[in-house]
Amino acid sequence: MVRLVEAAGAVVIFVGALVAMVGFVRALPRRDPDAFVPVRLTLGRFLALGLEFQLASDVLRTAIAPSFEALGKLAAVAAIRTALNYFLSREIQQEQRTMAARPTDSESRDALGGPGS
Repeated sequence: MVRLVEAAGAVVIFVGALVAMVGFVRALPRRDPDAFVPVRLTLGRFLALGLEFQLASDVLRTAIAPSFEALGKLAAVAAIRTALNYFLSREIQQEQRTMAARPTDSESRDALGGPGS
């Protein structure tokens, strides 16, 4: 059971890396820094979910065979992963707010009185 949960976390992270790599390759020709933001957000979501699975596997492992050494390791790993997840989630939320505040291409054209307005 522990290995299954651990493998699920690894698969989620691997799939997220693949999805992000495809998005990166698609955004690369545009050379627009804003084109990479959705790629980062996507990868961040997959990493956050993968970290949750990894933490769950550590909790299960410790629940099955608890020892003071295992509990100490779990506490350290849980603290590190929780901090990573917190900052990752915070960055994802900030990027989403930034993206939502940016005008779309059509709104920019309209504001400038460009074609289509």
